[in-house]
Amino acid sequence: MFKKISLTLILSIYAFGFDYNLKPQKVSEDIWCFFGKTEVPSKENGGFMSNSCYIKADNSYVLIDSGTNYQFASQAYDAMKKINNLKVSTVIITHEHDDHWMGNSFYKDKFNAKIYAPKSINQNYTSESKPRIFEILDEKEMKNTKIIKADVVVDSETEIKVGNKNFKIIPMQEKAHTSNDLIIYLPNQKVMFSGDIVMNGRITSNRDGSVIGTLKSLEVINSYDWDTLIAGHGTNTGKTALDHTKNYFSLLKTRVLDAIESGVTADDITKTVTMDDFKHIDMFDELNSRNVFDAFRELEFYEEN
Repeated sequence: MFKKISLTLILSIYAFGFDYNLKPQKVSEDIWCFFGKTEVPSKENGGFMSNSCYIKADNSYVLIDSGTNYQFASQAYDAMKKINNLKVSTVIITHEHDDHWMGNSFYKDKFNAKIYAPKSINQNYTSESKPRIFEILDEKEMKNTKIIKADVVVDSETEIKVGNKNFKIIPMQEKAHTSNDLIIYLPNQKVMFSGDIVMNGRITSNRDGSVIGTLKSLEVINSYDWDTLIAGHGTNTGKTALDHTKNYFSLLKTRVLDAIESGVTADDITKTVTMDDFKHIDMFDELNSRNVFDAFRELEFYEEN
């Protein structure tokens, strides 16, 4: 009997793809999030390692970041439909990393949702592009997942009203997590969506970013009056939500600059600047050394203004 049940389960998974077992978490009034795992994307987690959030805006949903693929987006919507059976009218993408927007195809197919995103998505991708998630997951798991670009490219501060909710979409003026990052602010709710400029519960990846730009962007985020901050990764949404990112990048900047001043070279920087204060944080082993090396390359000829 057990063997029959196991075989049925395996065949079910094979037939229908990855079961994300999604449970929306209520973060604030009219806001629910699916919080990704603090892991690297893998077949075991289905690539689900970033946050995707629904905002009830009267008679429709607004979505911040559509997730890793069509299947994830479809299952997320099925879960949200049980709370309020509403269409998704609007999707806002915070940046171009694939774990945040490969679900666009579901929302475009099902609802013809209007998609707002930074210019880097429209500039850097074509219908033939295959971001890294296509290499991690197989064809069955990526079924129906397509490159869907922005209907509206946001390259200056943009205010939109959807139903009973007001949104400010603010592009960062500095390279931060990527060359083009958007933050989204709901002034009436005092809620901030930071994208991957802020992460908590895990070490950030700075492979496409800037230590200096991230610190400046954190100042921009803190210039807004927010009570709730929803990061691109991590579940802390309170007043301390950005503390980890600020502490990590502040210390990274100081320590790498001190090492450069002492004559440490690129060959030895990761041995000298170890950031061991953070080694208990998820993904330290996978990402920290690369972050230190990239910080060295950025700061080697840096002069404080």
